[in-house]
Amino acid sequence: MKVVAVFDDLLLGSNVLGMLNAAGHDAQLTNAANADPTGADVMIVDLQSTDGPALVQRLKPEGVKLLGVYSHVDAETKTRAEAAGFDLVVPRSRMAREGASLVDRLGRRD
Repeated sequence: MKVVAVFDDLLLGSNVLGMLNAAGHDAQLTNAANADPTGADVMIVDLQSTDGPALVQRLKPEGVKLLGVYSHVDAETKTRAEAAGFDLVVPRSRMAREGASLVDRLGRRD
């Protein structure tokens, strides 16, 4: 499954990239300025360093499942992302524990 991970925080992004690659995903790490979801099944966006709703509005990633990652203490960011059309919005801690399986679940094409 092809995954684009949009993280301006390179340490967190590298950890997510490693987890996804280890699980067999074709994952690519990028930042918000260079994000391109073309051909991706899932796009993961770090909502703490990137305005996810604005990014989605700009890119209009048709057919790409959207997974937002946020700080568990920032409920407003979660609400904004859900309203913007993210398919799933999870705290960073859940992404660290279950990231590959969350991507698997989102990326299934039924």
